[in-house]
Amino acid sequence: MSGSRALLDALAHPRLVGTAQHLVVRELLKRELTSRGFVVMEHRFGAAARFPLRGDAKAEGMNLIAVRPRVRVATWLTAHYDSKGQPLSMLGRLLLVAAAVVMIPVALLATEAGASAWWWLAALVCPMLFLVLNVATDRSPGAVDNATGVLTVLAALDRLPPEAPVGAILLDAEELGLVGARALVRERANLLRDTAVINFDGIDDRGGVIAFAHRLGSSTTGVAAALGAAPRGRLPVVVDGLAMAAAARECLTIMKGNWATMRVVHTPRDGPDRLTLSGVEEVARAVAGALAPHS
Repeated sequence: MSGSRALLDALAHPRLVGTAQHLVVRELLKRELTSRGFVVMEHRFGAAARFPLRGDAKAEGMNLIAVRPRVRVATWLTAHYDSKGQPLSMLGRLLLVAAAVVMIPVALLATEAGASAWWWLAALVCPMLFLVLNVATDRSPGAVDNATGVLTVLAALDRLPPEAPVGAILLDAEELGLVGARALVRERANLLRDTAVINFDGIDDRGGVIAFAHRLGSSTTGVAAALGAAPRGRLPVVVDGLAMAAAARECLTIMKGNWATMRVVHTPRDGPDRLTLSGVEEVARAVAGALAPHS
């Protein structure tokens, strides 16, 4: 646990794609994977972050693909390693979207009843605010989102034997619109073909385990069962699993948290001090246990 704690402290710094800290974290993760006996391949692609008042900032993203020599991968453990801040937390943005969904039909009914056009102005406020506030900043340490996902991948690998048919993909630029995962599917789909993908995105100490099912099969069903989480087919979140499911045989995203978690994601409050990593340990142990019989 002490090693994981130190690694969390090293990872949990603002690391928007293209920043100096983003490069530092990338090199750290290469060393972590190599020290575990993996060969790390780099998959480069273009990415761009939107900044308030400054427009787009182009940068190079890089997915890290880790395999052990002479091991054919049947299951990939994946997580994104970039972070971003935003003017509103994830919870705040979801509330704006919900308000917009409610206000538009209200405005329609009001118009049919002969009310003034001001109802439409009120209905448009929420989506306008969402667009204005949906910009990337480099002001969130990204501890739960998604240093914990990366740590869960590493902790699960540490519990599996070296000959286990399991590889790791640490994805980049998830926070810019699943750019890294989409590039992987577009340019390296052969890696995912006929494999199961277990994706980790936000593993808090608090709350319950959530299994977001993109494409179920025997491996992903077994992982969900080991975690005691009933797979859900629809959730109001955007995760890399949505993109990777297009190329993989099975795909499942694992999350852990509650409303309090959503209040800190993408804010400066998403720091390492609020975490004990009990959630990471719980999820990694269950996932490794589910995959071990297939090793």
